[in-house]
Amino acid sequence: MRVPSQKSSVATEARAPQRERGRARVAALLAAATAVFAEKGYDAATMTEIAARARASIGSLYQFFPTKELLAEALHAANAEALAALLEAMASRLAGKPAEALADILFSEFSSFLAEHPAFVALGDRRGIDPKSKKATRQVLRGQIVKLLTATKPPVPRQRAQALAIVVLHLLRVAVAIEGEADLEGRGTVLDEIRLMLKRHLSGR
Repeated sequence: MRVPSQKSSVATEARAPQRERGRARVAALLAAATAVFAEKGYDAATMTEIAARARASIGSLYQFFPTKELLAEALHAANAEALAALLEAMASRLAGKPAEALADILFSEFSSFLAEHPAFVALGDRRGIDPKSKKATRQVLRGQIVKLLTATKPPVPRQRAQALAIVVLHLLRVAVAIEGEADLEGRGTVLDEIRLMLKRHLSGR
């Protein structure tokens, strides 16, 4: 939820670029924002640093994103769409396979996704995020996991698939937290245990 004072003093929507040059500039700004948010987190990141990283003027950044929150919202929405597309694309790889195959494919693909979208977690957990937006994103992701599970062979009953979708997303959050502990010894082994735990659970063993 945005701070009320921001709504009354600045624009409350990001500006969509109309020309190719503007779209290229926004892409550069979002790339810079990704790097800064990933390195410093949402709270410590500044618009000045993001503009500098993009080699753009601060005025250019504010022209498209009047507040840091609007910039974070735009970037997180793009990341969430990319994750949704990833899950959608997994359907063909899982078609006709047993449910436990989801664990190996999901952990592998999600690891690659986080490497390509390093600010996803930091922005998803930021303070002030719109609860409705967060809930909507969560429901979309759960729905796609349910779709994957009910398409396996044999299919997971829908009611169980809905419960498992919640479990899967929370396990992924745990995996992300462990991945973020750079000094954790045996991190790879721990992540393998989480994946194996999910795999065994999905297989019914």
